[in-house]
Amino acid sequence: MTSDPDTGSLQSAPAKRGAGQGGCVPRHVAIIMDGNGRWAKARGLPRTEGHRHGLEALRGAIRHARERGIGYVTVYSFSSENWSRPPTEVSFLMGLLRRFVQRDLSELHQANIRVRIIGSREGLEPGIRGLLDESEALTRGNTGMTLIVAFNYGARDEIVRAMRQLAQDVAAGRLDPDALAEGDVTAALDTSDIPDPDLIIRTSGEQRLSNFLLWQAAYAEFYFSPVLWPDFDAAAFDAALDAFAARERRFGAVSATGG
Repeated sequence: MTSDPDTGSLQSAPAKRGAGQGGCVPRHVAIIMDGNGRWAKARGLPRTEGHRHGLEALRGAIRHARERGIGYVTVYSFSSENWSRPPTEVSFLMGLLRRFVQRDLSELHQANIRVRIIGSREGLEPGIRGLLDESEALTRGNTGMTLIVAFNYGARDEIVRAMRQLAQDVAAGRLDPDALAEGDVTAALDTSDIPDPDLIIRTSGEQRLSNFLLWQAAYAEFYFSPVLWPDFDAAAFDAALDAFAARERRFGAVSATGG
C-alpha cells in the first residue's frame, strides 16, 4: 500500500495533546477510508489512481494522529468482501500492500509506531501473510502509537470466529457457559488487547459501518465526513476531532445537564 510520489516521512514532531485546535483527544480513532473510486472517477482517472492517492492520505492521517497524541488508529484497509472486486483491482491493492511494507514499515518502526493486523489470515496467499507477520514482528516492541490495520476483515466473521473459539472452550471444559460474560467475548475478538474506538470516522458522505468493528463500536462516537478519502487532510481530520471534543459521552447514563 504505497504510491509513487513522496509526500514526506511518516515520522513527525513529538505528539501534541488536543483535539483539532484543543480539547479532549480520543484515545482510539477508527477510520473507514471511503471514496477512492469516486475521487478518481470525478477526475477521469482509473480507480487505481484513487487508491494510489488514498495511500498518501493514509500517510498524512498517521502523521497527524501521532501529532495529536492519539494512542490508537484503526484503518479499514481491505474487507473480507473486497475480494469480490475485479481481479485487476484486487491485484493492484495487493501490490500497494507489498510496496507499503517495503517502503513505509521501516519509517513506522523508526517512529516507534506499533503495527497490529486484525482480520482472518486463513487462506491468504503465503506472500501476503508473510508481509502481515513481518509488520507485526518488526514493530512488536514499540511503545508509541498503535496502528491497527483491518485486512481481510469483516466484523461478522470476527464475531463468528470468536464464538467458535468460545464454543471450543466450553466443549473442552475450560469455560462454564452459565458464566459467559461480555469480557469473554471481548477477549476472543481480534482486538482483545486494544481499547474500543472512541471515534469512528467515515469519509465520502456515506453513513454506515459496512461490517466494521460491530462489537467494539457499541459506545463510539460517529463522524461522517463529506470529504472523499484522497482529499482527507489535516483540516478534515481536525474537524472530526473538534466534533468529538464537543460531544458529551454518556455510555447509557443520564446527561450531566439532566438531558
